[in-house]
Amino acid sequence: MTGEGAILAVSGGEPADLARIRVVLVRTTHPGNIGGAARAMKTMGLARLVLVSPRRFPDPQAEAMATGADDLLARAQVCATLDAALAGTTLAIALTARRRELSPHAVDARAAAELAVAEAAAAGEVAFVFGTEMSGLANDEVLKCQRVAHIATSADYSSLNLAAAVQVMAYEARVAALGPAPLVNDRFDAASFEEVEGFYAHLERNLVGSGFLDPASPRRLMERLRRLFARGRLEKEEVSILRGILSSWDGEGGR
Repeated sequence: MTGEGAILAVSGGEPADLARIRVVLVRTTHPGNIGGAARAMKTMGLARLVLVSPRRFPDPQAEAMATGADDLLARAQVCATLDAALAGTTLAIALTARRRELSPHAVDARAAAELAVAEAAAAGEVAFVFGTEMSGLANDEVLKCQRVAHIATSADYSSLNLAAAVQVMAYEARVAALGPAPLVNDRFDAASFEEVEGFYAHLERNLVGSGFLDPASPRRLMERLRRLFARGRLEKEEVSILRGILSSWDGEGGR
């Protein structure tokens, strides 16, 4: 556990933009939420957790809810005041659900994350500041920040768990820094033009032979079927399967 001194930047191989972002939890009442927040941060590559006057910390419940993010708890800085937690920052963003008559400029969660990452990319130090579970941040705490961020929720039920709110902001920060995660879909060998055309010819013979397709009045059936299969970009093995099914119906043996 570090004291009131400088906050350590431990990136763990993550981009420097994320290494300059700290999550500040103010007067957290339930230690399980501290552990949950640490877990949410680690899954998104954030490593700097700062706690302002937590009711109970360290605590076994925090460790239990961290689920593999114990290293973040071990490195967490515990401060007596929000001023100490924000020391060195160039941008602090207060997360709050309540609209305030006098408050810093308000942005949504995504814009807040983009602003935070841009500031961090310019070598600035950034803090996302979260208040207590029951009442959030006090007005004077909000006024210590330069921006207020709101997470969009249902108008029918706007209560968001603290760790869940941290997860939302950590995710948005990661996307802002790295872009959406690349999606890798396994792709097998695509069927050739000749293979696909052979399938269509086989399918048409089968449809005519079964009486489903009337050559005298086709009603663009084959065109629609071509469009249907083209959307999936048939693979070699898929063509073989389809030809096998047709052969079992028409007895052609796959000719």
